[in-house]
Amino acid sequence: MLFLCLGLGCISMGRSYRVALPSCCLPAPGVVRPFQVDNDCRVCAVLTVLSALAPDFILLALGRTLSRILSADVWRGIDQLNFRLLFPALIFIAALNTAPSGNDLLVIGLGTWVIMALACLMAWVFRRLGPDCFLDFASLWQTAWRFNTALALVVAQALPAQYQGYFSIAIGMAVPVANVMAVSALSRGGGKDTWQTVRQIAVNPFLVASSLGILCSIFDVNVPGLLTIALAKLSQAAVPVALLSIGAALTPAGLVRLDAFAVVLNAIKLIIGPMIALAGCYIFGLDAGHRAVLTLFAALPTASAAHVLASAYGGDREAVALVIAQSTLLGCLTLPFWLMIVAPSTIP
Repeated sequence: MLFLCLGLGCISMGRSYRVALPSCCLPAPGVVRPFQVDNDCRVCAVLTVLSALAPDFILLALGRTLSRILSADVWRGIDQLNFRLLFPALIFIAALNTAPSGNDLLVIGLGTWVIMALACLMAWVFRRLGPDCFLDFASLWQTAWRFNTALALVVAQALPAQYQGYFSIAIGMAVPVANVMAVSALSRGGGKDTWQTVRQIAVNPFLVASSLGILCSIFDVNVPGLLTIALAKLSQAAVPVALLSIGAALTPAGLVRLDAFAVVLNAIKLIIGPMIALAGCYIFGLDAGHRAVLTLFAALPTASAAHVLASAYGGDREAVALVIAQSTLLGCLTLPFWLMIVAPSTIP
């Protein structure tokens, strides 16, 4: 079964060049990727997102297969590796590449914070639909405002070049706040007092990595090249390893089961949040680039990092894995929709 999954993945990637695509989507000579992005083509933009999501499902299936081979202790060790090393490396590199400037920093930073705060509040309204145990609730609650960082970088490629850097600013400004919110909720759910909660937040690897990355970017700190390369290589493993662990925690029957709280979380993350973001952008008269980035940021499926944090704090990792997988699956439908709405407005 393991080799079957690997074989299917290789076959699907090998056939990606044979799919009938518009001429603007055909690969450039020597470029190893399914297709090029033409910012003037809506089909290209949608295919960019779908091609980015497809490998995720291969890794989820592979993780499910590996769960029959590897013990629960092994998966807990993998989650700790991701929590303490791989994801911090990914977050640091993403934040390091952020080059915030005046107006963009204010508009995009404030916009992402408002989007996450509203998602947090909307999910809290439905607290009674969640688990009775606050730690398990907090583990799920965080999926309402967290976002898929890797997919954000892919979606950025569907926008004109002058707007692609906005997504780096959004990620750099949103990651620290998202982590403070999540760690605060999970620490309180774990029965920590106020001082313990503050300490947990301060030493959280995600927050430390994002804060250091932003500070290095703002003050133009010259990070040694060898260190940057090493961290970049570690960061490349973070999302794939997390997806394997999520797949291991999934059950096929559970994937198609949406309880009331899961429906609320997915609706907030994929539909209601982007609607509010888009409306707010028009109300405040933001330009097309800011409008597109903030709307697409709000529409991103939830992050695999939510599963890593839930596991690290002893929350219900299976329930979180289920919501993440559902969010990713449903995002295949909703994210291209939002991309088709906002992408044309960014084309000069």
